Amino acid sequence: MLMLGEDHNGRIRASSSMPRTKKLRIHGCSKIPDLNAEPCLDWEEEEEEEREATQALSLPQDADYVLNVPQLVPELEVEILARVPRFEYWKLLFINKPFSRLLKSGEIFKVRRERRLVEPSVFMLSIGDTRWTMFDKDFENFHKLPELPSDSCFLQRDKESLCAGTHLIVIGKEDEGIALWRYELETSKWFKGPAMITPRILFASATCGTVVFVAGGMKIDENGTVEVVNRAEKYDSETKTWTLLRGMHKRRKFCSGCYLSGKFYVLGGRDENEQNLTCGERYDEGTDSWEIIPDILKDMSFSSSPPLIAVVGDDLYSLETSANDLRVYNANARAWKKLGDVPVRAKSSGGWGVAFKSLGDRLLVIGASAGPSRAETMSVYTCRPPADGKEELRWEESKRCCDVELNHFILNCCVMIA
Repeated sequence: MLMLGEDHNGRIRASSSMPRTKKLRIHGCSKIPDLNAEPCLDWEEEEEEEREATQALSLPQDADYVLNVPQLVPELEVEILARVPRFEYWKLLFINKPFSRLLKSGEIFKVRRERRLVEPSVFMLSIGDTRWTMFDKDFENFHKLPELPSDSCFLQRDKESLCAGTHLIVIGKEDEGIALWRYELETSKWFKGPAMITPRILFASATCGTVVFVAGGMKIDENGTVEVVNRAEKYDSETKTWTLLRGMHKRRKFCSGCYLSGKFYVLGGRDENEQNLTCGERYDEGTDSWEIIPDILKDMSFSSSPPLIAVVGDDLYSLETSANDLRVYNANARAWKKLGDVPVRAKSSGGWGVAFKSLGDRLLVIGASAGPSRAETMSVYTCRPPADGKEELRWEESKRCCDVELNHFILNCCVMIA
């Protein structure tokens, strides 16, 4: 049993009934490390930095305070740390080398998944920003990711973003072709690859735990020839590999995806002849087969952007940009029901620049506020859609939003559950 108390000098000490203890000295630290300080982009320098930190701690200095910390078996350490709020993990990197290695091993995140301790985080890139921002689920904490070390072509062009496990995947076009970059939460660093089997842009995607499914999109060869594809594949963040899946019935680009009731859904988009598609398709991984869903979007208006869809529980929701309202799909009636207005100006931009995602048991929408202020900074709203669809739709604004001011035009947004 671990107990904390003050000695006669006013220092904090920890005592334990366990006979085996280890003394940890934390030497004079002038300031707490900044959560938003940019991490090193060169991962080859990491070991050298750790060696320098270890040498610094071994110098004879006066300790600010002393802790008698009992040694814990590694399994127990992981179980304890898995229950620490994830936005506190950055602090572990500054405790000591073993804690840093434990975090980077990914074992903590594996236990979090097994114990169902995962929590959502929102990754976002707005226009004019060069670095991604990560927010916690309540938008009370944030962290600036290191700059993505790609070329100017990649940074300035449109990109696709998706999450699998602890990986943020960003795909776009570099000077030499379509490239994939991944940000790993364990190390807070960017890595290039692995490339898709069929590199493409403007595709549909949906996350299921540690894997993400992709389908459709536009393939661009070395000569600049564009091909609309029906190809599908999935990425496994634990093995960092792509696996080829059976292709869809139809070629489609500008489509959207979601994971619903154990299946990967792809909705809308345009075919190789630039015709709008009202049908959807759903993929069953068990049988490696696709099923056409006829006219699922027949009552929806079409805009230049992909459909804005999200899943909460077992329900499929859509942000109808032409009317700026929220709708839910009734699978039995094969019809969409209007639930109420959405508090952002999705209509003015044809759906572009607006983020519409599921955030646990809530819906999340980010964009330019539809209120009287019409500020040019982003507004963040969430709501728990009524179970029966009969109650009034109530959106809650995240007014603090970590005191971060980002442009209201959201280029990319995705949610990571880890």
